[in-house]
Amino acid sequence: MAYEEAKKKLRGSICPVVTPFTESGAIDEKAFTDLINWQIDSGSHGISVTGTSGEPSSLTIAERKRVMELAKETIAGRVFFAPGTGSTNHDETMELTKYAEELGADAAMVIVPYYNRPNQEALYQHFKTVADSVTTPIIIYNIPGRSAVNMEVSTMKRLVEDCPNIIGVKEANKDFEHVNRVLLNCGRDFLLFSGIELLCYPMLAIGGAGFISATANVEPIKVAELYNAWVAGDVARAQDLHFELMPLNDALFKDTNPAPVKVALGLMGKITPKLRLPLGLPSAAIQQEVRESLIELAILPIEITVKY
Repeated sequence: MAYEEAKKKLRGSICPVVTPFTESGAIDEKAFTDLINWQIDSGSHGISVTGTSGEPSSLTIAERKRVMELAKETIAGRVFFAPGTGSTNHDETMELTKYAEELGADAAMVIVPYYNRPNQEALYQHFKTVADSVTTPIIIYNIPGRSAVNMEVSTMKRLVEDCPNIIGVKEANKDFEHVNRVLLNCGRDFLLFSGIELLCYPMLAIGGAGFISATANVEPIKVAELYNAWVAGDVARAQDLHFELMPLNDALFKDTNPAPVKVALGLMGKITPKLRLPLGLPSAAIQQEVRESLIELAILPIEITVKY
């Protein structure tokens, strides 16, 4: 069955690639495609775009489609592709998810709608309607810290039972008891991806499928290696990488994602560190913390200075 094949394929470190902008605020298509090629060359197992790290709420629908199209063309089948297609608006979510299917995406990641705080029955109806409109595999994106509502395990279980193409979830949920119960109730073959950096390793230990970690934007090799080490049975190496990456993880979330990530990528010469309002760059102190974490991991030489 196609969905069973997808469950075997969609695993590992999926990088939620940022959307780079020029100084004028336009999408920097060259920098974007360069980032994707660098991610694939660095060992990332999959690519996602227009999720939280991609500033989707700052993009128009046409821009989100263009970013998805560019990503699909650049990836060219080398790794799997799971764009974020969710929105606070139901019709926009339907349109973007159908577009992902038209592009031939391997899956669509649909966020629990933010700001409007739907109840559990409304969440069920929203996701079921979206899932029923396509055959593309769906990965739920549960991020209560930004959506202000948590999809309860009972709601997720109901959706999995009623929608065969809902095959997984990105849990950006710090409640580790909750994520344990996701697998217990939705099935051990349900794809559980961590969206919390400090839970990437622990979720593997309970049967997780991998992670969709913003840190992979900055250190793709080691984030992918953490997954590879676990799969290879090298638990000690996976644990070492978990703790080695912790200072960088901390620095990249001292301000709203993806602001510190864009500072890091700017220091690395990958992008112009530009965000669209209402988001903006972090304070000079946080930028300095980001710089120091990059030096600690030997991503930057010590003489590089913060300049933004």
